[in-house]
Amino acid sequence: MSKIIYSVLILLSFCSSCSSDTAEPTPTPTPAETLYFPHLTSSTWETKSIASLGWKQTAVQPLLDYLALKNSKSFIILVNGRIVMENYFNGHDANAFWYWASAGKTLTSTVTGIAQQESLININNKVSQYIGTGWTSLPLAKENLITNKHLLNMTSGLDDSTDDVDPINLKYKADAGTRWAYHNVYVKLQDVIAQASGQNWNTYFNTKLKDKIGMDGAWFQLGNNSVYGSNTRSMARFALLIYNKGKWESNTIVNENYLNEATNTSQNINLGYGYLWWLNGKLSYHLPQSQLQFNGSLIPTAPADMYMALGKNDQKIYVIPSKKMVVIRMGDVANPDNPTFTLSDFDETLWQKISALYQ
Repeated sequence: MSKIIYSVLILLSFCSSCSSDTAEPTPTPTPAETLYFPHLTSSTWETKSIASLGWKQTAVQPLLDYLALKNSKSFIILVNGRIVMENYFNGHDANAFWYWASAGKTLTSTVTGIAQQESLININNKVSQYIGTGWTSLPLAKENLITNKHLLNMTSGLDDSTDDVDPINLKYKADAGTRWAYHNVYVKLQDVIAQASGQNWNTYFNTKLKDKIGMDGAWFQLGNNSVYGSNTRSMARFALLIYNKGKWESNTIVNENYLNEATNTSQNINLGYGYLWWLNGKLSYHLPQSQLQFNGSLIPTAPADMYMALGKNDQKIYVIPSKKMVVIRMGDVANPDNPTFTLSDFDETLWQKISALYQ
């Protein structure tokens, strides 16, 4: 009898252990953090701390010191849409406007995509279809080779020795599509869109892009250039839209397929160039005012999947999908020895400082 009782006790103990194991609750997976978008009309913007990301607080001050040393006015890092760093220097503040310089070319690129999705234009059509012939000094047969896409990817074939876009200064250098050269003639896309939409450029831009993502700012003429100016958060809003493949929350502002084209190699001459966007991580690249090909990545210290809007005096938008990250820098020239190029050694050192935050 004692053996039977002992066996029953062992069995009960075993069953109790099994019951305890099966009753243990399954851990609930942590939901993925949603992408944040600031309200269109509010100055409120969610933040995220350096500590919550597991980044190195000790790397923050060296980054800020470098930005201050290099004549920066503002700097923002977004991760998943939330502000991780927002800093202002040299009397600049969150409400102050600053010019985007050539970083603003990407605004024209984006609005071109919007006009195409509305069937107002086709980027593969010739420019003269929209603004008439005689917009260059080229023979008609050569002028008609130039499409909107050639303006987007800087392969118009026009002489790039001047930024003046009056017809007399738009001279033949090569057939469209056969030569990459950084040229202010891209601005003719604004005329194309104005003619096709029946609105002036400012009205179309404001209605289709600026107002839909809560930007401020305005276009102004600076010499031969059409330049955009805004506060720093407006630049960050635009970058966030592009990071999210053209959607602001659930609203499609610009088609994702177009943006994929715009932020990937757009021709076979300069692999580091899309539709007015610069591309990191390619096998080779060209720079403005040069026909030389440089091997390797534009910014070796930065993530290879990064694409960029780059402007004179080091106006910067960096979009890094693999890091869920957007970085903005506005300011005066960081490299006095190289003030006009859209790229300088400032980028390389800056990315050493930024990557030290999370490496």
